[in-house]
Amino acid sequence: MLSSFSIHLLARMSISSWKWNLAPLVSMFLAFTAAALSAAEKIDLARTEPVPPGEPVPIADFFRPAILQEPKLNLAGTHIAALISADEDQTQLMIFDLKTQTMEGRSYKGDRDVFQVDWLDDQHVIYSLGVRKVFDGGLYVGKVGALSFAYPLLGSVWSSVIAIPPGDRAHPLVKVAANSRATGKYGEVFSVNSKNETGDTQTQISRRYPVLKTDHGFDTAYLADKDGQLAFGFTSEDGVLALHRLVGDAWEKCPLNLEEIDVYGCGDHPGEIVVLGPRQDGKPRPLEVMEAATGKVVEVLLQDKAYDCTPRLYRDPVSHLIVGVNYNRDGPRVTWFDESYRGLQKAVDGLFPGQVVRILGSDLTGKVILIGIYSDRQPMIYSRVDLEKHTAGLIKNSRPWIDPQRMRPMSIVKFKTRDGRQLDAYVTLPAGASKQNPPPLVVIPHDDPSARITWGFDDEAQFLASRGYAVLEPNYRGSNGYNWMFPTDDEWAFRKMHDDVTDATKTLIASGLVDPQRIAIMGTSFGGFLTLSGMAFEPSLYRCAVAISAVGDWAKLIADYKYNRYSSPYYSRMIYKLGDTKATPEKWEAIAPLRQAERIRAPVFLSTGEYDAPTAIAQSKELASVLERNHVPVESISFINESEGVYHLRHKVELYSRIEAFLAKHLGPLQPGSATSSSP
Repeated sequence: MLSSFSIHLLARMSISSWKWNLAPLVSMFLAFTAAALSAAEKIDLARTEPVPPGEPVPIADFFRPAILQEPKLNLAGTHIAALISADEDQTQLMIFDLKTQTMEGRSYKGDRDVFQVDWLDDQHVIYSLGVRKVFDGGLYVGKVGALSFAYPLLGSVWSSVIAIPPGDRAHPLVKVAANSRATGKYGEVFSVNSKNETGDTQTQISRRYPVLKTDHGFDTAYLADKDGQLAFGFTSEDGVLALHRLVGDAWEKCPLNLEEIDVYGCGDHPGEIVVLGPRQDGKPRPLEVMEAATGKVVEVLLQDKAYDCTPRLYRDPVSHLIVGVNYNRDGPRVTWFDESYRGLQKAVDGLFPGQVVRILGSDLTGKVILIGIYSDRQPMIYSRVDLEKHTAGLIKNSRPWIDPQRMRPMSIVKFKTRDGRQLDAYVTLPAGASKQNPPPLVVIPHDDPSARITWGFDDEAQFLASRGYAVLEPNYRGSNGYNWMFPTDDEWAFRKMHDDVTDATKTLIASGLVDPQRIAIMGTSFGGFLTLSGMAFEPSLYRCAVAISAVGDWAKLIADYKYNRYSSPYYSRMIYKLGDTKATPEKWEAIAPLRQAERIRAPVFLSTGEYDAPTAIAQSKELASVLERNHVPVESISFINESEGVYHLRHKVELYSRIEAFLAKHLGPLQPGSATSSSP
């Protein structure tokens, strides 16, 4: 645990005592960044300073990859591993030596990215590789000082890490999800030794675990205990989820209803799990420690007054015990169960008033910590604090080309659903907006029905605000934090989710802050579905729409997934939650905006990716045909090497350039000082 002496030292720090040493790090990171692209493309990756105040912020500045992402401090406190930007929009591996102030990196040719990294021990890292931002490229192990000789773990491109054991991090727990070239077998779980006695990297299977098998279903996930031993597994059979615990070499099914509880990790003792408990009348769901074998609640860790707590657990690096949780409600929150961590959080919060400060990690002594600082106008800044030496230093501003003074604040608004529940939405207004000069509005439903929007820097909202648009980002039922308010079935109530987005939009209109005659809706993936729903089911509300990788008819999509029902649990899960497409046609009709496309009368912009579901691509084309037949303006664009959105920078710049022109044509941006509510 952190010592009281360390807390005392940090509490005495002042802003002036922090030592920022930027020059060496900036030059090192720039060495890994590609030269500027051609002037015609207006993408300048060499520039790390904000553009002058008189110039508009380029589209690329909002969407280009961060210089630094996901820094991880090794337990010795000597090195930091992180992802850095490289070439046009790649992310590659970097290891920085804190003593010598030197850096080494590992890059890959072609469209390949490192997207996850963690320490195995003080000298070895494990990281994941992605191909074309769509496909899994495998797991690799690298050694400090010899990253160029990093090698694939188990020789399989389909393996994934289950856990990095806190106590013996050199032995990652790995699941091989496809035929392994190392073993010639399908579907195995291993504990892997990452080095030999001389410290050279190599691959050795140190222990095999039994795979969780089902009669006619799937093993979907595994959990390791705090020491990295395989402890629990999840299955899906006919769409029904179940938890199993590993007892010796056999799996035993636990008597828990996973439709009522959500599992977030293992507890501090054998057989324990950390769960978001079942619904209680009129109260948010508590975060609990539960015995998996019996369902008995051992301890209530956290009970928020207004929100379900959906946490990221934080374990102490020495004891490996859960000492705190980070979670989101109306804004980001952290709760510590250990007094020393509470004191540390109070001290670092005092150094950065008005900012969110996150403790990201520490060394084994607890005297060197890694922190992240951000706000709604400031992207993440990473810093290191040495409590013993009474010093601190900036590691990197992840996006130094963003000027916080030019970004717009994000505010929280409450709205009531038509069944009387209160949810959160987030509003970003452009400069010059007022009730006397209300701006046009873009509504953006988030793209994952089980996630949520929370307070913080949002690149898409900031881009639109910089172009003169207000942005509304509503949370709808199913978004995490609110499930206690609604019955379980509402987590799959797609039409009610659409109603929530409508209610949030009308609430903001009633406030007088936006122009009611100039409203657009825009979304990606599930947010794209809600976008099309808004256009079909509320045709008089929106002036235009942008739908990216959107589904317009779930029944058609699920029918296509039927052919994959023996290789994926997705089909049976959808049938279990939504009903059979033939047995309950009225339900599928109610959530199919494509079937009511004749009602759409406002312009629509459609974007698809090469690796979107074939049915989704076909539905986009079908919708465009209906709109063209009805003489409704429609624009379409398709990108190669993209799936469920757009992730390559060049494609993002092209997409948002087209969106900017589309919105300007059909809404017109806010003109500061202009009169209210005039049609463009």
